[in-house]
Amino acid sequence: MNGGSERQKISALVIGARGYSGLETCRLLLAHPHFSLKAAVATEENWKLSDYLSEASGRAGIERVPSFSLKNPEFWQKILPGTQLVFLATPAEVSLELAPKILQAGASVVDLSGAFRLDAADYPSWYNFDHREPAFLERAHFGLVPFATPPKHTTADPVLVSNPGCYATSVLLALIPLLKAKLIRPDTLVVDAKSGTSGAGRKAAESLLFTEVEGECLPYRIGRHQHFPEILRYLKKFAQAPQDLKFPFTPHLLATRRGIIASIYAKVEKGVTLPQIAQSFDQAFAAYPLVRHQAGESPWLQLKRVVGTPRAHISYLLDGDQLYVFSLLDNLLKGAASQALENANLLFGFAPEVGLLHREGLL
Repeated sequence: MNGGSERQKISALVIGARGYSGLETCRLLLAHPHFSLKAAVATEENWKLSDYLSEASGRAGIERVPSFSLKNPEFWQKILPGTQLVFLATPAEVSLELAPKILQAGASVVDLSGAFRLDAADYPSWYNFDHREPAFLERAHFGLVPFATPPKHTTADPVLVSNPGCYATSVLLALIPLLKAKLIRPDTLVVDAKSGTSGAGRKAAESLLFTEVEGECLPYRIGRHQHFPEILRYLKKFAQAPQDLKFPFTPHLLATRRGIIASIYAKVEKGVTLPQIAQSFDQAFAAYPLVRHQAGESPWLQLKRVVGTPRAHISYLLDGDQLYVFSLLDNLLKGAASQALENANLLFGFAPEVGLLHREGLL
């Protein structure tokens, strides 16, 4: 498992490989020391990964990675059997259909969609479908590193990991340490979050046309965004937040391709100081190299510092009892593909950052 040859590497597939997060997952796998991209799979027929990624994407060689369609019987008969790990970069309804079949074939699954993040009763309201796989929903592990780690993969007992949403990741990383340490008043929380257009996926929509978004910062899905119940659920689970927790959460569409900035406002509890704020983040992330945090208006408050990287940057300022927190990440990497690789690393006994730290943002 530790060797460098393709034969010794862990075999992995990406389904939904033509989408933005799927392509990023392929790119990371191609350069990973312990995983081998066995095939790239999409719903379309007659496509090639090499049309989307260059040889510079990884050492494995793009041309040697076969590109399949889910409609091709050979994928199910020859490619999936013997595979150890499958990444699902597919819409939630598709993941809901595919994940049980793949797990039953003996492969672990890291699902980048929202198909296994919520309680079954929440899906009609937030995802507009009834959840038909309650048993698999129950066995899913929410993969928010470093607060939750999946168990180890075995062929006899493959693991289903639900990769967190991009907005959810940015907000949870910033709020869990503060709420867990009881430093802020939950009833004063406000979250204003902004994302690049790639967060909407690779689909044609009038609202995503260049002429619609250029020069704009557009609020959307106000009170209806599917990541909001995910945020609430896991703040209660990982930070022991109040069961009746609720706060304004407004996502906005930025006129840029990628990146998220979540601006978070809250009143601190009486007597809380800036060193206590810093200590809460130190305790949460001291052994975890993929979150950087710093007090003040640091140079990290720039999307170009995190876009293209697997890291989240958190900055915070305290003005009297008013706390300002800013959480920045790349929605396609830390908010999707690189976090999926972190979970895959943990599934197979590696440190979460393996194969990721070579990525740096722009200066």
